[in-house]
Amino acid sequence: MGERKKQDERSTEYFKELTGDIAATVPKELDEIGIRIKNIREEKGLSLDELSKLTGFDKELLAHMEENKVQPQLGTVIKLSKALDSAFGRIVAGVGDKLYSVTRKNEQMKTSRATSHEGGKQVYTYMSLAPEVRGRHMEALIVRLEENPEDDMSVHDGEEFIYVLEGLVSLIIGADSFVLEPGDSVYYLSTTPHLIASIKGNATILAVLYEG
Repeated sequence: MGERKKQDERSTEYFKELTGDIAATVPKELDEIGIRIKNIREEKGLSLDELSKLTGFDKELLAHMEENKVQPQLGTVIKLSKALDSAFGRIVAGVGDKLYSVTRKNEQMKTSRATSHEGGKQVYTYMSLAPEVRGRHMEALIVRLEENPEDDMSVHDGEEFIYVLEGLVSLIIGADSFVLEPGDSVYYLSTTPHLIASIKGNATILAVLYEG
């Protein structure tokens, strides 16, 4: 157990340095997700009513997202990207223009937050690790989880890989529940109902999402 702990500490050291300022960062990207959703919807010539029918999301909720009163969670963004026939990454972090992306630990990355649909309570904050790659269908994120989000289970297309970097994480997936510690990981199909949160205080995970 002692050797595994040492290996876990070494493997997470780099990512912990990346996430040191995530909670303190207040970038303009927080206000851009709603704008990107609205711009793509209008590019497609869709009304809010039509987007509501395509996604199953309430029209008022969609309007609040576009007005940045609600910051959509990643599962919500994936559903929107499917309905808008647009790459998931385009909504999360904008359009990239490179064939590859090397992220240095001291580089500033795009930071966004996700809130609950009711009340706007923040449930996590995340940073995209490779927003510059053009036409990507996989998104690598550092996510700072909040404690007890009291949110609904998420269900959407795609696949997810989660690696715990710091703190204790509660994972509910289907009818099963787990406590994940630093160094633990999980891979699952996102069509399985799932909910991830910090158990106490904040926790940090590496999340890789493939929209499918």
